[in-house]
Amino acid sequence: MESEQLFHRGYYRNSYNSITSASSDEELLDGAGAIMDFQTSEDDNLLDGDTAVGTHYTMTNGGSINSSTHLLDLLDEPIPGVGTYDDFHTIDWVREKCKDRERHRRINSKKKESAWEMTKSLYDAWSGWLVVTLTGLASGALAGLIDIAADWMTDLKEGICLSALWYNHEQCCWGSNETTFEERDKCPQWKTWAELIIGQAEGPGSYIMNYIMYIFWALSFAFLAVSLVKVFAPYACGSGIPEIKTILSGFIIRGYLGKWTLMIKTITLVLAVASGLSLGKEGPLVHVACCCGNIFSYLFPKYSTNEAKKREVLSAASAAGVSVAFGAPIGGVLFSLEEVSYYFPLKTLWRSFFAALVAAFVLRSINPFGNSRLVLFYVEYHTPWYLFELFPFILLGVFGGLWGAFFIRANIAWCRRRKSTKFGKYPVLEVIIVAAITAVVAFPNPYTRLNTSELIKELFTDCGPLESSSLCDYRNDMNASKIVDDIPDRPAGVGVYSAIWQLCLALIFKIIMTVFTFGIKVPSGLFIPSMAIGAIAGRIVGIAVEQLAYYHHDWFIFKEWCEVGADCITPGLYAMVGAAACLGGVTRMTVSLVVIVFELTGGLEYIVPLMAAVMTSKWVGDAFGREGIYEAHIRLNGYPFLDAKEEFTHTTLAADVMRPRRSDPPLAVLTQDNMTVDDIENMINETSYNGFPVIMSKESQRLVGFALRRDLTIAIESARKKQEGIVGSSRVCFAQHTPSLPAESPRPLKLRSILDMSPFTVTDHTPMEIVVDIFRKLGLRQCLVTHNGRLLGIITKKDILRHMAQTANQDPASIMFN
Repeated sequence: MESEQLFHRGYYRNSYNSITSASSDEELLDGAGAIMDFQTSEDDNLLDGDTAVGTHYTMTNGGSINSSTHLLDLLDEPIPGVGTYDDFHTIDWVREKCKDRERHRRINSKKKESAWEMTKSLYDAWSGWLVVTLTGLASGALAGLIDIAADWMTDLKEGICLSALWYNHEQCCWGSNETTFEERDKCPQWKTWAELIIGQAEGPGSYIMNYIMYIFWALSFAFLAVSLVKVFAPYACGSGIPEIKTILSGFIIRGYLGKWTLMIKTITLVLAVASGLSLGKEGPLVHVACCCGNIFSYLFPKYSTNEAKKREVLSAASAAGVSVAFGAPIGGVLFSLEEVSYYFPLKTLWRSFFAALVAAFVLRSINPFGNSRLVLFYVEYHTPWYLFELFPFILLGVFGGLWGAFFIRANIAWCRRRKSTKFGKYPVLEVIIVAAITAVVAFPNPYTRLNTSELIKELFTDCGPLESSSLCDYRNDMNASKIVDDIPDRPAGVGVYSAIWQLCLALIFKIIMTVFTFGIKVPSGLFIPSMAIGAIAGRIVGIAVEQLAYYHHDWFIFKEWCEVGADCITPGLYAMVGAAACLGGVTRMTVSLVVIVFELTGGLEYIVPLMAAVMTSKWVGDAFGREGIYEAHIRLNGYPFLDAKEEFTHTTLAADVMRPRRSDPPLAVLTQDNMTVDDIENMINETSYNGFPVIMSKESQRLVGFALRRDLTIAIESARKKQEGIVGSSRVCFAQHTPSLPAESPRPLKLRSILDMSPFTVTDHTPMEIVVDIFRKLGLRQCLVTHNGRLLGIITKKDILRHMAQTANQDPASIMFN
């Protein structure tokens, strides 16, 4: 039964003639008495600006749209429940656009009647800007709060500031006069747990006590985070971006963007980051921003009553989320456009830009990192890059693509195993085990003990005269007479070689733990762990190239541009390029990723190396599979998402995919004037379909329209309550004129006004390539299949997803959302 079930509900104001200018279907529907008001407007382009989609319909719709015929021929008021959607259903983009057009027309027609109507018109016009302003303000404030709290709690694992408990380690030592240049992070005000508990600052006892306290705090934070998620807001776990992509494509997930999810995600995101797990806060910040956008949209009727308009706010909110996550307002807008949004008209672009601007401004005002920057790892390099360096940059791109392909396959395999075994029934235990392993292995290595953002900052930083990191432990030239910004390439010292070994171990650790961490039941982003893996690999490659250039500067590849004593190679730049390559390999982002990284680091002149590495990582990753990690998780969860990036190349026809098949029972249909109320109620009770085609008669099979299960139920219940004489044997009429009935017959029930008289139709010979494209571009949920105007069957979004799975040699039952 599920194979035939209409997964979605709603009116369709389109038929195949909205793609082809003339067809027999159009004549058929006109002949059936379809009442349509075609008004074309440039603002009406529904999905990706296709001009073919720009027709606007005013239908005889029950209550929510002005019409000449009212529901049940008696009722002028809207019927409660009509025009809304159930949980886990997809919105009708065309109907929502139609409702908004009618609302806009109604407001414009009244605005000259009085000053109050003019004020309402202005409020309606400005409500879009108001809602994105509020979203930007809230996103920036929450991001600043999360950054400050996460930094403090991360340092709490190592010690505490006695002079001011709310200071983190760095802030605690800012005002101290007793710090030295070599040990700038040590001051009397900051006490490690060993100093507080056993009174020792050095020695084996001190190390063991700090080790135990580190593990204790990590497990405490992780346990608290997963417990809050499990008890109060199960939707607060994970990154949130796969679900937001699905929601923006029109799917309804009630509560996913609600106030409880926002509150718990904000709190548990701080706890998860502070626990030291291999995850980031950047992806979940997009979810947090979208929660803010969803909550504020309920303050404005223009958005609260229209699901399609609400998704314009969510697109702007996702841009604000990336803006505060990376300090990249332009990158946020491009991320929303390239990665998450399904429908992105021009005005949404402007509002996304404005929301990202407001959010970045608020975050800059809060200044959570104390460096007057929007991000922790802002860097400036002083050395240009050279043409030869494109070769190692491309190699880093290859590594990023291979890492992305490996991570997607390994993580999806683990998540699938979690779903199919008993292990998935114990999410708290899983988080505790992962947190314990992470803490035990991370503490001995200074690079894994560091907060991941701090690690990336250290890897990106160029070695200047003021750097005391072991990565900058080069053997200095004693003849150097003065300190300058551009320190010449020098031979690596013992500290550099020791750091490389530690970074290699950190790389292996991060790769393994990230696979098992992404997808556990705490808020977990993927941007920062992926960038850390790429930055580690990039820094190692950068140091290797730097030493090669120093010891072999007479080679032909170095001779032209790298003289003895010159500063030729910047290892930090390689770390930046590696970070971009690995993030691109996992997410398959391109344009938005390059812009995010150069906004993130200020490295504007390094766009070409970034572009080369990101494109290489995408090509290499695509060779193993075209899906990014977010699309892979959407498919794993079985969400009804038709990815526009995925190509459909098979030569099947609509007749091959439609239901019913030869072995299936006949299609459940209604006839336009010879069924009773009891007949329709029996059909509704005996089937689980969400809608029924209406035909002229069983003999002719000529299509009249499409009626939704929910609207039929509501209309019949309302008629029984408000109309006299409606009984089980009353004839139901979908035609314009009621047929003549015997005098003793009960009063007929006219339901023509709830009928969608222009359901989207294709012929049985339409190639599936075109059908899939229509479903993607219009956001359809089902279309009817006809042959010479006679109804043959139906194709739903579920049928398309099943068919695409079959053509990819996958089990269709395993990919559908339950």
